[in-house]
Amino acid sequence: MTNDKQPMNPKYSLVVPVYNEETTILELYRRMQAVMDELGEVELILVNDGSRDRTLWLLRELHQKDSRVCYLSLSRNFGHQIAVTAGLNFVRGQVIVILDADLQDPPELIPLMVEKWQQGYQIVYAQRTQRYQEGWLKRLFAYVFYRLLRNLADVDIPLDTGDFCLMDRRVVDILNTMPERNRYIRGLRSWVGFSQTAIQYERDPRFAGEVKYTFHKSLSLAANGLVSFSRIPLRLSTYIGLLAALVAVLMAMLVLYWRIVAPSSPLTGFATIMIAIFFLGAVQLVSIGILGEYVGRIYEEIKGRPLYVLSEVGGLHDEGSTQRTSNSGV
Repeated sequence: MTNDKQPMNPKYSLVVPVYNEETTILELYRRMQAVMDELGEVELILVNDGSRDRTLWLLRELHQKDSRVCYLSLSRNFGHQIAVTAGLNFVRGQVIVILDADLQDPPELIPLMVEKWQQGYQIVYAQRTQRYQEGWLKRLFAYVFYRLLRNLADVDIPLDTGDFCLMDRRVVDILNTMPERNRYIRGLRSWVGFSQTAIQYERDPRFAGEVKYTFHKSLSLAANGLVSFSRIPLRLSTYIGLLAALVAVLMAMLVLYWRIVAPSSPLTGFATIMIAIFFLGAVQLVSIGILGEYVGRIYEEIKGRPLYVLSEVGGLHDEGSTQRTSNSGV
């Protein structure tokens, strides 16, 4: 079943970032189609994040087949969080859902999310209870990271949650006013507050294709989340520096004691000095690295470049939104 008439004011907007997903796009549309038919007035916004395969061609075909399917194409790969932001800048619905294209986030959960929204919740996030076909190292890293972030962050970020969520229009409008470049969507949606609830689900394995969020990208996103929502790392470097100073004083006192009481002891020699130098040097480098993360983000923010550049738009008409103009370039 296709819908040849695009709703002028859709009630629901579904945002899906895609990157080299030619093997999953058609199955994604098949499963999303059933959900869209159930919801009624809906638009599906697929954000092509600089794909190098046939993804963009498939998006054009789907738009021609079903006018409910809209797409944005970025001029290059700007990253998952920026692609999500681009989609949020263009949504027209009163209820917005974000999910990934690899079908690890099951579209069939969307009606359940809508039920929670109808009960009065303005943010409904999906909480993972199980991860299938993921290595033990990645599962361990995710487990430790989410609990570390929750304890260090200035806001309460729920455990084991990704970007798969439903948000009320009021929430999205606030997110669209936030100018920061290093975006961590799941942290920002917690920061805005409002009434929130969770639905639990078991995360399916990827339908097809290669994993896009490699360990390096996951580590980068984790570091971004920690730096964006916590000043604890800066304080930690200060505490480590104070501890190093205390250890240095104690070592100086011990060396003086050994020099007086046991001047021939090997503990007063070259090895002790080198250990002290390496220890203090390591503390300084770690502290400089932590400080550099924050300074680097300040540098990124003050350059004032657009968050992304659009190369093609299908089915979405820019109505002169200030936020779109400030966030994107064409």
